[in-house]
Amino acid sequence: MKASDSGETESTMRSSGEFPPTRQQRRARLTILAIFVVCAAPIVAAFVAYFVVKPHGGQTNYGELIVPQRPIPADLQVRDEAGRPMALADLKGKWLMMSADSGSCDKACVTKLYYMRQIRTLQGEQRARVLSVWLVTDDAQIQPQIRNAYAQTRMLRVDPAALQAWLPASADSGLRDHIYLVDPVGHLMMVFPNNPDPVKINQDLVKLLKWSSVG
Repeated sequence: MKASDSGETESTMRSSGEFPPTRQQRRARLTILAIFVVCAAPIVAAFVAYFVVKPHGGQTNYGELIVPQRPIPADLQVRDEAGRPMALADLKGKWLMMSADSGSCDKACVTKLYYMRQIRTLQGEQRARVLSVWLVTDDAQIQPQIRNAYAQTRMLRVDPAALQAWLPASADSGLRDHIYLVDPVGHLMMVFPNNPDPVKINQDLVKLLKWSSVG
């Protein structure tokens, strides 16, 4: 290539902003990519080991896997136990077992709270990685005996319309019919059936905690 051609090419690239990335820029991009891979790898590995490889004799999961996963909406606001507003996404970093129900909490509601408490307890040393969350869908007063019995459960007030826009529903079930599982990255990943078998929920959670180091 002639010097004049080289100069014209350089001038064209400079004016069009098409210079190839510098070594520093390439290194920065690779660093960002590496961070993403490192953060995502444990969750991906858990999914592959659990749902693809199926290490336990080909046994399938009990809960319904949500595909594609649904991240917690950034604008989904709740009120904490003191009535202060917070983003539900602030709870990312732990495995979240969630249920949604009225603050009056009938027998079915109490049963879900009991299952979540017991399943979390059964995780033993791993239980610190799991947080039980009751999403209260109205302003009904929560009875003191329920607060006391489930003191380790977060009780967060939420607009049910905002919740319905995120959580899956079907023609024959609603928000209050299920227990949901959210991974530490903040993705809704699993929903358990109405009137669930707590033993089978526990089996799913044990496997996920075993095959994932996140949370």
